[in-house]
Amino acid sequence: MKYDSLNYYYPSRRNVVYGTRGMVATTQPLAAQAGLEMIKKGGNAIDAAIAAAACLTVVEPVSNGIGGDLFAIVWAKGEIFGLNSSGPAPMDISVQKLKEKGIRNIPKCGWIPVTVPGIPAGWAELWRRFGRLKFPELLSPAIHFAREGYAVSPTISMLWKKEYETYKHELKGEEFRFWFETFAPEGRAPEPGEIWKSEAHAQTLEEIGDTQSESFYQGRLADVIDSFSKTYGGFLRKKDLAAFKPEWVKPVSVNYRGYDVWEIPPNGHGIVALMALNLAKGFSFTDRDSSETCHRQIESMKLAYADGLEYISDPKYMTVDVKDLLSESYAEERRKLIGDTAIMPIHGRPSSGGTVYLAAADGEGNMVSLIQSNYNQFGSGLVVPGTGIALHNRGANFNMDETHSNCIAGGKKPYHTIIPGFLSKDGNPIGPFGVMGGFMQPQGHFQVIMNTIDFHLNPQQALDAPRWRWVEGKRIEFEPGFPSSVIDELKRRGHEIRVQEGLGGFGKGQIIWRTEKGSLCGGTEPRADGAIAVW
Repeated sequence: MKYDSLNYYYPSRRNVVYGTRGMVATTQPLAAQAGLEMIKKGGNAIDAAIAAAACLTVVEPVSNGIGGDLFAIVWAKGEIFGLNSSGPAPMDISVQKLKEKGIRNIPKCGWIPVTVPGIPAGWAELWRRFGRLKFPELLSPAIHFAREGYAVSPTISMLWKKEYETYKHELKGEEFRFWFETFAPEGRAPEPGEIWKSEAHAQTLEEIGDTQSESFYQGRLADVIDSFSKTYGGFLRKKDLAAFKPEWVKPVSVNYRGYDVWEIPPNGHGIVALMALNLAKGFSFTDRDSSETCHRQIESMKLAYADGLEYISDPKYMTVDVKDLLSESYAEERRKLIGDTAIMPIHGRPSSGGTVYLAAADGEGNMVSLIQSNYNQFGSGLVVPGTGIALHNRGANFNMDETHSNCIAGGKKPYHTIIPGFLSKDGNPIGPFGVMGGFMQPQGHFQVIMNTIDFHLNPQQALDAPRWRWVEGKRIEFEPGFPSSVIDELKRRGHEIRVQEGLGGFGKGQIIWRTEKGSLCGGTEPRADGAIAVW
């Protein structure tokens, strides 16, 4: 990977990091250290990723938990592998049953949006195929922090406080009291530097480790989840948990200027980033900070998202083929819609959705791109009593339109927003990358890949650079940092621009590239409490 020092657009908030024998990049320093500890013990990048992921359920509970979903891309033994460990809706749920309950739209909180959690099964599946250390050992750092406590980091404290204030007003049912008992036992969110612990979370992680996650799906933990759901009118049952198995899938890719960009296929929306790159590669970009560059990037993303929102769902229900959406001929057809002014995005007709991201690499050539999530910060607002398990609300991405491929149905997986990315060239790995943040994720992938390939920014610069975000229609939000002349010209082209101050919604990412010299080069997110542990 070539980095051009002349294209150093923005002062880096951190220095790029180099290493040789191991690197783990996460949004929380303790999780990064936990992952690197496994490599130093003789484990590999997969062991490191599992350890860091388990640790993040403890030290960053505002974004993920044991009760969420997981996706991963693994490069090992000269091959690329994809894991989809996202769960389906309960078998007994249906549009008709929801309507009988008076529900017309899928809520964000409570039992209705809770699908089968995939994280524990995903950890175990990655370990069985690639892991080297014993499974309980990988969870030991997370267990330690849950039992002994850790000092809450600043960004996590801020998000925790924000969610507590929301939940305090919105979560009124008896079933939600367990969230407050677990995450706000003092009647408030923890302050930065305050020690937080959860013995229940520690015991659950021990049980998951000792049973290689079986207890969560077929044992005692499954019984507790089943009982909680029955007590409060949920649809999730032990039979749903017992039937779940993670899926090994072949990652999909497009070639962008000689590099292969890889994503997990649907039900995730990683193909949105690939469709946007397919459109963008028909243009030539030389200056990142120009209205022409931003305009064409935005229009490419809008058209890609229009197709994604129309067609992406559980692959068994999709009405179009992924290869058609990613075809060169379809990209050429869609690219003709991009002119000099902003358009309203509409989907085409080709022939027949709170998250943590981490990257890990070792000195042997193994690399992992892993993402896991509870979706809307803490998820559904439900915590299984006595376990520390915060249940996600991934089913909130379903709709109730029975003519749409993403309509809720028993045993069906929803449109999923969490996506790990990977970059390679000529059959050789460059490395893992990702940007978390709901519907920002494909937009973040698109921008950091262009920052890397078109504008020759190193991993830290690629993450530091200000981002834009398409919201809907012609509405675009920009982070501070873009020249005012660019914003003014985009407005003249018909874009509805808002420059947003603060951290709001532009995603948080990590990158690890393997250089031509064989060393590891990493960048971590300046918008979070990001850290890289390196050896």
